[in-house]
Amino acid sequence: MSQQRKNGHSFTRRRINNHVSLLRRCILRALHRFLACSGQKPGANSTYSMLTPRSALPSPPPPLESDTGSSRPSVFRTNELDTDLVSLKISLLGDCQIGKTSFLVKYVGNEKEQQVGEERKGLNQMDKTLVVSGARISYCIWEVQGDGKSEDQLPMACKDSVAILIMFDLTSRCTLNSVLGWYKEARKWNQTAIPVLIGTKFDDFIQLPIDMQWTIASEARTYAKALNATLFFSSATYNINVNKIFKFITAKLFDLPWTVERNLNVGEPIIDF
Repeated sequence: MSQQRKNGHSFTRRRINNHVSLLRRCILRALHRFLACSGQKPGANSTYSMLTPRSALPSPPPPLESDTGSSRPSVFRTNELDTDLVSLKISLLGDCQIGKTSFLVKYVGNEKEQQVGEERKGLNQMDKTLVVSGARISYCIWEVQGDGKSEDQLPMACKDSVAILIMFDLTSRCTLNSVLGWYKEARKWNQTAIPVLIGTKFDDFIQLPIDMQWTIASEARTYAKALNATLFFSSATYNINVNKIFKFITAKLFDLPWTVERNLNVGEPIIDF
């Protein structure tokens, strides 16, 4: 009986070893197949590239606390076709007919002509590539048209964004009253993105009576504080604060120096943070 028991244990161990060996071979075969399909050799670096220290970018800022206390998720990705290009998503929200597309075209500039935009109902998407401290950054900007039928596109536009730009027309107070609703909807899908409040059509705004300018500016600052957002007055027509807004976002994301001072003078393009 003792010999039979030993033989039984030995047979059981062999079966277990055979199963383990077979499972290991299957895993290795699957791993090699995956690496071959992805165009990599075993042991090669992954397609996510790291930014080199100092020669590329300073260290990213420490995680920011969201409204719910969660830290900012990792949204820095490299382009599938260009491993040296870091892609970052930005959302652009607000009512229709307030100058969002004009603002976007002014920032993207000549790159717009080279792009084939994705046709999605209620969405407009453009890219802008820039170099920051030696690293190539691509801002993929998703504009929600804001016509009421595009609300279904908010999840797609807001998820994984590093910044949410909420716009209103400085000459239309009803569009200013809408920013709180846009903010609440955006935060349902993204609680960590940097909020920026932008008043458009500043060139038309300064034609209004000074008392009306003062009232609108005061209300805009109140909304910005309620949203914990930085406030900019801008004009796409005269390129006022358009590039500066994205420089501010870049500085926040990569902990770069921000030298622009606050401007609270009524009649001038306000910057409040």
